[in-house]
Amino acid sequence: MTNEFSFNMTQAKIHGLSVQVGELFADLYRAPGGSLKGADSNEALEAYKSLRRLLPREYHWDESSRHVGATAAHKATQGVS
Repeated sequence: MTNEFSFNMTQAKIHGLSVQVGELFADLYRAPGGSLKGADSNEALEAYKSLRRLLPREYHWDESSRHVGATAAHKATQGVS
């Protein structure tokens, strides 16, 4: 992996935000509620995906590689610490 968060503070901030929004998505998705719950969780998921797309991929030459920090970000969307 050529990108490390310790060398790029912008990427580190974006990753941190994506983890926080992933946690928000997980909370909204599990919360009891009506139709607003679904709309809010969908908006949070879209924000999460937008943030993740701002980060470079683990391997630049491989289109199927995940964005850096993908494991931690994905765990956040699942409600796993």
